[in-house]
Amino acid sequence: MVGSFKFSPTPSLIFGVGKRKELPKVIKSFGLHSLIITGAGSFSKSINGNQLLKEIENSVGSCHFATVSGEPTPEMIDKIVERISNVPLDVIVAIGGGSVLDTGKAISAMIGKDETIEKYLEGVGTKQPDGSKVPFIAVPTTAGTGSETTKNAVITRIGENGYKKSLRHDNYVPNIALIDPELTVSCGKEITAASGTDAFTQLLEAYVSSKSSQFIDLFALEGLKLSVKYLLQAWKNGDNLEARTGMSYAAMLSGIALANSGLGTVHGFASSIGGFYPIPHGVVCGTLISECVAKNIEKLSKSKSSEGYIKYAGIGRLLTTKNDASNSYYCKLLIESLRGWVDEMQLPRLSSYGIKQEDLNKIAKVTDNKNNPVVLTVDEMTQILESRL
Repeated sequence: MVGSFKFSPTPSLIFGVGKRKELPKVIKSFGLHSLIITGAGSFSKSINGNQLLKEIENSVGSCHFATVSGEPTPEMIDKIVERISNVPLDVIVAIGGGSVLDTGKAISAMIGKDETIEKYLEGVGTKQPDGSKVPFIAVPTTAGTGSETTKNAVITRIGENGYKKSLRHDNYVPNIALIDPELTVSCGKEITAASGTDAFTQLLEAYVSSKSSQFIDLFALEGLKLSVKYLLQAWKNGDNLEARTGMSYAAMLSGIALANSGLGTVHGFASSIGGFYPIPHGVVCGTLISECVAKNIEKLSKSKSSEGYIKYAGIGRLLTTKNDASNSYYCKLLIESLRGWVDEMQLPRLSSYGIKQEDLNKIAKVTDNKNNPVVLTVDEMTQILESRL
């Protein structure tokens, strides 16, 4: 019997190698005045990135440009919105990683508002977003966050009372997501590892989520199959366009999956840790995924007929040609394989970003695991953090 489900809105999707060449035409379909937001990293310096930005500037009416660095903060969003508040804009285009896409999404929503974005953030502000925005085009240059297919922008304030909170509304999903895997070729190994394990984590957490549904499982499972096949290939050889394409597709699917099934403890950690420390979101996901899965499986194994345990075993089956083993075997294989990925791709430990033993309990106490397939205690979450300190 098919269970009930809800499906969040998705953008109009343009996917494929070379599709970036359609971007100037897509921009002009909204009007003559555009704001182009890019990151401060390697994209604009790459051959593909440099050519694309020149084509946009030469062929699209009035272009304004903004360059951003790091994860978006309230101050960053407010400053850019204030700067362009009197500029006529028909469309905003964000070209970059997840932080750049979230920045563009937030700016498109905040233009015309008199208040700071902080007043509209979930769990921080008191105002409800009204859904009005400037049309927005998302062009990812990493294969990770899936922000190109989600309706929320994650805003970060780092410090003792820091947070990572979302600006969210159904209307904030991008109008168009243009995904050209060739734009990810310039990503180095560190970004490929962090963004790729972020995508895998989103897919896996959505798949085993307590809010999962048969419909969304189709998206998550397809993305997991692609990640298992292509993540290490993309990391080992960044010029492997087949692997880059597979991971771009997996990342796109991860955004759809997380928007509809929610996420588990790994992303709970990413939110709490990311509010306290200047650590990239993908690094938190990549360094903790294996140990979170291990702890979940340990608790789920007390009821080996549970849906979560069986689902984890199913992903373990993707990692081997052996098809006649027990679920326990496949669960163990999944844990060992994830630990192997973390070691091989040299994902940093938490201490690399200034996190200390005495900080772990504080982090665990404010970490959400509401959609995790099993409830973890503060002590159990602290143990996970200790294993990757």
